[in-house]
Amino acid sequence: MNIRFQEFKKTSKLIFELSKSDLKARYVGSILGITWGFLQPLITILIFWFVFQVGFKSMPVDDFPFILWLMCAMIPWFFFSDSLNGATNSIVENSYLVKKVNFQVGILPIVKILSSLYIHVFFIAFLFLMFYVYDYNFSIHNLQFIYYLFATIILLIGLSYLTSSLVIFLKDVGQLVSMLLQFCFWLTPIFWSLDILPEKYLFLIKLNPIYYITEGYRAAFIYDQWFWERPLLTVYFWVFTAFSLLIGVIVYRKLRSHFADVL
Repeated sequence: MNIRFQEFKKTSKLIFELSKSDLKARYVGSILGITWGFLQPLITILIFWFVFQVGFKSMPVDDFPFILWLMCAMIPWFFFSDSLNGATNSIVENSYLVKKVNFQVGILPIVKILSSLYIHVFFIAFLFLMFYVYDYNFSIHNLQFIYYLFATIILLIGLSYLTSSLVIFLKDVGQLVSMLLQFCFWLTPIFWSLDILPEKYLFLIKLNPIYYITEGYRAAFIYDQWFWERPLLTVYFWVFTAFSLLIGVIVYRKLRSHFADVL
């Protein structure tokens, strides 16, 4: 039991160190360095805010300022998109580690997710600050972001094990993931409201697991809803996530022994 705990502690420390190194390596050579990791999402949010609120004169959504409504969905989307893109190529980018006999290749996608998590935590704090600036009081419902963040991470682990394993043998998988993320971005009600859609199409949007996460953040920060108040969506999301995790782990274990040969 003590041996397993020591192994877990050692692995956790390794993941933590690699994630910090990865975050620094993303922006090595640039003047602003790691600051770009925070500036790029922030600038994107400001552009969408300017286009839709200043340009298109978007009205408050459900009596909430458009910028707050937008940020509640954009911030989890950035985390999901950045994590999956990075995790998909994590094994290929670290091929030199794959060839080390004692190295646990399975931690590489997790390293990328943790690396993106640092930036996400910053934006969660920024989101709380924005609500304070707009004079909205803290609510116990706000803490639900922890649940939705956990749900996002579990979904990401399953998907990234699948994509990071397949991309080694099928290089097109990386491009396919990027394309699907763009497709999901426009189909997920991030900067547009479900109210504009005919009711008969709503179920198609709700089949997208990212919808559960983005609307979950809004439920936590804006609508003061508990996740168990959406039982069908919650059950669907966790069934989808469990299936993704199962498939991801099975594919990874089946292909793991061939990684070094291909890379």
